[in-house]
This record gives sequence, C-alpha cells and structure tokens, in this order.
Amino acid sequence: MDRPEIVFALYKPQAGHEKELEKLVSKHFPTLKKYGLVTNRHPTVVRSKNGTIIEIFEWKSSAATREAHEHPAIAKIWEAMEKISTFVSLDSLEEAKKAMAHFEPIAI
Repeated sequence: MDRPEIVFALYKPQAGHEKELEKLVSKHFPTLKKYGLVTNRHPTVVRSKNGTIIEIFEWKSSAATREAHEHPAIAKIWEAMEKISTFVSLDSLEEAKKAMAHFEPIAI
C-alpha cells in the first residue's frame, strides 16, 4: 500500500533573494494541491538561523512525488527556486544538532 509521506524540503536562499524565495514557497503547496499530489494537511513553513526555509508538508504517496515531475507548473516553481536557492539537507542546519530544534515560523 502506498501511504502518505511527510517531507522536509529545505531551501537556502542566495543573498538578496529571501523574499522572492518566500513568494515561491507560498505558491508551491497550492500548486501541488491543485494536481492532487498532497494531502489536506496544511504545510508548516519555518526559517533556520542561517536563513534556510524549511517547508514541511505531506505527499499523498510516494508515487505522488514522482508524478510531481510530470507537471510543467510544478517544474516552473522548482526551476525558479533552483535559480535563487540551494536545496540543502537537515544536517546542514545548526538546529539539527540539538534534540529539540527550534525554528522561526513564517506565515505563508
């Protein structure tokens, strides 16, 4: 059975592109939702001390992650994100070294 999956997507903005990246992140989940790829669970979006934006959301299934690559509207957002940020891993964050990691909430 293909079950939902929670993802932590991390985007470290290039200097001067923080607000532009926030706008792209604000479009990301609604676009995934439009194509039926995510659940109704509302995403959580936070910022780390080094400025990395962390978007936490729930894919409908592992198949949905693959299907996302077939949609031009989603690819357009991802390509724009790649131009102004770096996709990083959790272990790149200072907060990830602590048992109880704290982040700044972002209203998206």
